[in-house]
Amino acid sequence: MRLIMATALVCIMSIAAVSCSISYKFNGASIDYTKTKTIQLADFPVRSSYVWGPMASIFNNQLKDQFANNTRLIQVKRNGDLKIEGEITQYSQRNKAVTAEGSSAQTELSMTVNVRFTNNVNHKEDFERQFTASATYENTQSLSAVQEELVTQMVKEITDQIFNATVANW
Repeated sequence: MRLIMATALVCIMSIAAVSCSISYKFNGASIDYTKTKTIQLADFPVRSSYVWGPMASIFNNQLKDQFANNTRLIQVKRNGDLKIEGEITQYSQRNKAVTAEGSSAQTELSMTVNVRFTNNVNHKEDFERQFTASATYENTQSLSAVQEELVTQMVKEITDQIFNATVANW
C-alpha cells in the first residue's frame, strides 16, 4: 500500500512540475518559456559627451551576464523573441556637497542609459525608457582611483532596473 501511495505521489508531483510553463525565480523573472525562448541583446554604444573608455564593455558584459545567469533565454544575434537595444546617453559628474570653506566635499557620478525593448511575443510590453544610477565619492579621492568601482556599481544598478522592467512583469 505504501509503495502505491509513494508511486502515486511521485506521479502527481511529476505531472504538476511538467504542466507548469511559467518560471518564477527569486530574482523576480516571470517568463513563459513555452512562448519566449530567445533574447537579442545589442551592444550599447556610448553617446555621451563625457566618456570613460571601459564603460561600454563593462555595461554590455553585465547586461548579457544578467540575462544568462537569471533566465533560461538563449542569446541570439537577430530575430530574438525579446530584443533589447539602446545607448549610454549620459555620463557626468557634479558637486554634491560643499565644505564650510565653500569647496566641494563630494562628487556625484551619474550614468543614464536609453533602452528600447521589443517583445515580439507580446508587443503590448514594448517600451523606450531611460534608466539612471548615481554614486558619490569623497573629493579626498581622485576620480581615477574610484571610477572603475563606481561605474561597476552603477552598471549593476542599471542592469537590474532593465532586467526588472523587461522580464519581471510584476
